[in-house]
Amino acid sequence: MSKQRILTGITTTGTPHLGNYVGAIRPAIAASRSEDTDSYYFLADYHALVKCEDPVRVQRSTLEIAATWLALGLDTARSVFYRQSDIAQIPELTWLLTCSTAKGLMNRSHAYKAAVDANLEAGEDADLGINMGLFSYPILMAADILLFNAHRVPVGKDQTQHLEMARDIAGRFNHRYGEHFVLPDAEIDEHVATLPGTDGRKMSKSYDNTIPLWLPEKKLRKAIMKIRTNSLEPGEPKDPDSASVYAVYAAFASAEQRASMRQAFADGIAWGEVKQALFELINSELEAPRERYEALINDPGQVERALKDGAEKAQTISQPFINSLREAVGIRGLA
Repeated sequence: MSKQRILTGITTTGTPHLGNYVGAIRPAIAASRSEDTDSYYFLADYHALVKCEDPVRVQRSTLEIAATWLALGLDTARSVFYRQSDIAQIPELTWLLTCSTAKGLMNRSHAYKAAVDANLEAGEDADLGINMGLFSYPILMAADILLFNAHRVPVGKDQTQHLEMARDIAGRFNHRYGEHFVLPDAEIDEHVATLPGTDGRKMSKSYDNTIPLWLPEKKLRKAIMKIRTNSLEPGEPKDPDSASVYAVYAAFASAEQRASMRQAFADGIAWGEVKQALFELINSELEAPRERYEALINDPGQVERALKDGAEKAQTISQPFINSLREAVGIRGLA
């Protein structure tokens, strides 16, 4: 049986935080070690341009995210790890797909519709501030996936429409030019950990409640101590299932540690003690990777070489495939 190909993209617009690590990076790196899958991971720097107009931030985020994945143990010998903008065939395929994608399909994109609705509610022109990157974002995403004929794409529920669009776009192209593309499936993990932030809401940059992944030890402890708790005193029983600090603890703890902490909650452990235990748990997991991360951040050339090596591996697939697609659509030599 041929291996399943799994593809994951990471947008380069921010600094990784604990929620990214638990919800996406850690499980993806674990999955990359599977013998029965081919794993493709890419830094989606073209996608970043849709919503970020700060060149320095895009570059810095690219370095930080690449260094994060490498420091946490991504096996680049077994997987393909590359920067989207290093694969010239992606924008080329985007254009081939754009020319066979119905505008009506793009009109139904949730992100585009939400932007239009917000404009109309504010009494503005429907398309105020909307660029073509936002409008045609799903076609670029389809090209990312279809260029490597990925079978499965792990996504959050908010991205499932884009996978459905990728299938529609692939099906339309196949109908017109022959069977070239695998129809990808969205892989939604209902049990993926959604970490609460310091204020109890989902950890997200948009809420400004994140705990950056690579904080130095003292700053990490300080950030954990800021996690919001209630006013129950030491000695009073506490409910772990309604406590953000326990939810974060559970994401890092073993089954035995979780059971022990639940008992401690029932026994009335002080909030300060819980937070100290959480700090020690997270710090012990990240201590060694943090050293590797700092070394990589201070040696961007090493990160660049890893990405270039990954791009070369990716192009052994993408270049012959785009050649066959050019042939299919009639972009051919005349001899």
